[in-house]
Amino acid sequence: MTSRHNSVAAPRLTLLAAVLAASTLLGGCAVVVGGALVGGALSYNDRRTSGAQIEDEAIELKAVSRVNAVLGERGHVNITSYNRSVLISGEVPLEADRAKVEQTVAGVEPVRATTNELRVGFSSSISTRSNDTILTSKVKAAFLDARDLQSNAIKVVTERSTVYLLGRLTEREAVRAADVARAVSGVAKVVRVFEVISEAELANLQPK
Repeated sequence: MTSRHNSVAAPRLTLLAAVLAASTLLGGCAVVVGGALVGGALSYNDRRTSGAQIEDEAIELKAVSRVNAVLGERGHVNITSYNRSVLISGEVPLEADRAKVEQTVAGVEPVRATTNELRVGFSSSISTRSNDTILTSKVKAAFLDARDLQSNAIKVVTERSTVYLLGRLTEREAVRAADVARAVSGVAKVVRVFEVISEAELANLQPK
């Protein structure tokens, strides 16, 4: 789910193959951490503190465990935490499941907010998830090409061709990022889940 230019196309394809293989092996309920693979190194260009990055990984892992316990073999749920705010996406069979998953995730410490984008219905197919993985890569590549965006400050999650954007961005950056994502072929909808910061806050986050 990472994208780069053509010079590193082979690693991108290897990662994509690994993600698809993992998806194929999952049966019944699938709960995905962060919309990607787990265990990557901390990013020092991230706009979160290193402590917040570690907390987000811990939140995702704890939420996965608790959601699995609640859903059993039902549904497909993505858990993505950014600066202790959690996006919940995917599909569950019942409205009661949707509410229960949100309640469960909200109870994980130190979650401070949740955005529940779960759909009630059948779980997405492997081909749909594969297409979502490709769209995520294409959106990330578009952010890399947009010289006026700090691409590593934006997290991308895609569900059924709907692209969710997370990160700590100014309103100016948020509008621009949404416009870039919408222009990517195959994207049906863009949902902003940003934490909006001021231009002064952004200046303080930049390396001195």
